Amino acid sequence: MKKIRIVLPAVFLAVLVCCLCAPISSSIAAPDVTHFTLKNGLEVVVIPDRRTPVVTHMVWYRVGAADEEPGKSGLAHFLEHLMFKGTAKNPAGRFSRVVGTIGGQENAFTSSDYTGYYQRVSRDKLKEMMEFEADRMTGLVLTDDVVKPELNVVLEEQNQRVANSPVAKLGEEVQAALYLNHPYGRPVIGWRHEIEKLTRDDALAFYRKFYTPNNAILVIAGDVTADEVKKLAEETYGKVARVSELPPRKRPQEPEQRSVRTVTLSDPRVAQPSLQRSYLVPSIATAKAGEAEALEVLSHILGSGTNCRLYTTLVMQKQIAVSAGAWYQNSSLDDTRFGVSGTPRPNVTLPQLDEAIDAVIADLADKGVTADELERAKSRLVAETIYAQDNQATLARWFGGGMTTGSTVEGIRAWPDRIKTVTADQVRDAARQWLDKRRSVTGFLIKDTARPEEKRS
Repeated sequence: MKKIRIVLPAVFLAVLVCCLCAPISSSIAAPDVTHFTLKNGLEVVVIPDRRTPVVTHMVWYRVGAADEEPGKSGLAHFLEHLMFKGTAKNPAGRFSRVVGTIGGQENAFTSSDYTGYYQRVSRDKLKEMMEFEADRMTGLVLTDDVVKPELNVVLEEQNQRVANSPVAKLGEEVQAALYLNHPYGRPVIGWRHEIEKLTRDDALAFYRKFYTPNNAILVIAGDVTADEVKKLAEETYGKVARVSELPPRKRPQEPEQRSVRTVTLSDPRVAQPSLQRSYLVPSIATAKAGEAEALEVLSHILGSGTNCRLYTTLVMQKQIAVSAGAWYQNSSLDDTRFGVSGTPRPNVTLPQLDEAIDAVIADLADKGVTADELERAKSRLVAETIYAQDNQATLARWFGGGMTTGSTVEGIRAWPDRIKTVTADQVRDAARQWLDKRRSVTGFLIKDTARPEEKRS
């Protein structure tokens, strides 16, 4: 086993503070994290947190929506639902009933790059959770009697989350237009017409290909030691045989993007027009040295909190927007997205807001950032790693999400130190190189006044 003293990254954490100006010491307290691999290929990460007798138990599979076969969108998410339908040893519902009876919490999630399952329970129930997850890793039993009703559940989820949300529908359109070739262009939940055709055979084939210990990472955070977890993991997961050997994950990549693209979605339910834009940019996994860190700092200076460039310029000074911000989705296996968004004030058009956002970005790319902006953003990013250590689930998500998208424990460890080295020139250069509108898609959401809004019963 390899023990590593780490400093944790802000990979998935939302902004927790709006203004931190004091410099942060480079020696940040962090737990001793242990990383080892079982004989069957299952990777294990242990993050001790001895303050309360509670553990977070997570299993991450290196498979998501971007790994689906063309024409089968939504399959990874559909299988996530079906994983709760039981095995020969543990019939449908037993796992969840046990978790509920002992006062635990459970859930699951799917992204473009990974699928995860987790429980939060008292430390004495950890082995029981391991036994349940190890059982359904390869022992899932599916019949049409459970598959067909669950497909209807997924379709209703798509209806609620996307079909009935104009903002979400526009987000799908923007993402689909941004990715000309890469499977990131399809939604994680899937295209409805393809979800409707998914079958039991589709789910089982996907399951038998990707759900195998050598394609998974077990992350345990909480009141445990590495030796305890290693013993329990060998007794449970260690007995699960490999069921497939998977090649490296190679997806079709994007061609050079040369054109400015705009999509407009009109819907009678829109109460307030809005704008959202996505740029194609490198992720931590695909970036050259320093690029991802510069993009992270850039996103904070440009669009995080009420002191950011977009908010102070468009909302406070020019008063042409009621909101404005930016974000960077840094943790992806392939090239990812940098986004900006805004909502105009009444009597301000979306093209006017679009032009104003362009002006803010152009000014930053031309003149760079101030020393105060740079230090405040870097301090905030590093400080978040300190505050987040109070949440063991967040710690587990950092490692699971990072390691399923190409990062290593060492890379996660070094992230805050790399943030501290970002210079003003790097931030300016990132804006110049990556916030080129030809690498973007801008979405306008407007109210459709030609069609009356449907009345709901």
